[in-house]
Amino acid sequence: MARRAAFKGSMTALVTPFKNGRVDHEAFAALVDWQIAEGSHGLVPVGTTGESPTLSHEEHHKVVETCIAAAKGRVPVIAGAGSNNTSEAVDLARHAERAGAAGVLIVTPYYNKPNQEGMYQHFKAVNDAVGIPIIVYNIPPRSVVDLSVDTMKRLFELKNIAGVKDATGNVGRISMQRQAMGEDFLQLSGDDITALSCMAAGAHGCISVVSNVAPRLSADLMERWFAGDAAGALRVQDRLVPLHAGVFTEAGVTGAKYGLSLLGRVGEEVRLPLVPSTDGTKKIIRAAMVHAGLLNS
Repeated sequence: MARRAAFKGSMTALVTPFKNGRVDHEAFAALVDWQIAEGSHGLVPVGTTGESPTLSHEEHHKVVETCIAAAKGRVPVIAGAGSNNTSEAVDLARHAERAGAAGVLIVTPYYNKPNQEGMYQHFKAVNDAVGIPIIVYNIPPRSVVDLSVDTMKRLFELKNIAGVKDATGNVGRISMQRQAMGEDFLQLSGDDITALSCMAAGAHGCISVVSNVAPRLSADLMERWFAGDAAGALRVQDRLVPLHAGVFTEAGVTGAKYGLSLLGRVGEEVRLPLVPSTDGTKKIIRAAMVHAGLLNS
């Protein structure tokens, strides 16, 4: 089955660099190459961290294509294709498949507030339109709806629904979903700070914002866990916790772009309604990067 693709480890929810209001594809391709060189196990372009809500469809398509071209098959690319308009999600998913993405990430429809049946039909429509694995992105704090374990179980019976990016913040949900769907149901943490806890409960990896800034450490944490070195993974976690918190002091994407700007990787430019991080948040992120060993001072 298409859904059995092995997505695991630290997968970066990539930022989208801008320069003078336009997508900076050169900087983006360089970011992809650096992420792979630093050990990231997969890449997720044009999710919300990629500022997909403020990209045109043409820009969205091009960012996916740039990511796949730059990755050159070295790691899987799971393209963001979410929308609260089902037909738009279908179109974005079809484009991602044509472009060569290994899978798509589809967020629960936000703002519309569909019930469980509405969400089931939304994901089923995408499932029926493509032949690549689909990761359901469940993030109740942002989308206002929470896809239940029972609905997730129904979805997992469909041929292309592979698993979930779980950003409920409830580590117990990982255990509940494992109980309902079994260990073949792919579970990826959507919260950096709970990723290690989720791994202990049976998750397979993390779609990470912080790994934009700390790809090597984020991958090392996962690899230590997979190798059975829980104590080593915890030591890495201790280095990363201030950064996990600091990047999300405001919007995660602005925190990630500031951290990357300190490393000389991308600029801080974002699109309205986002604005760059405030000075206070910048101090927190810089100190966290020093704590992690990413900066000297």
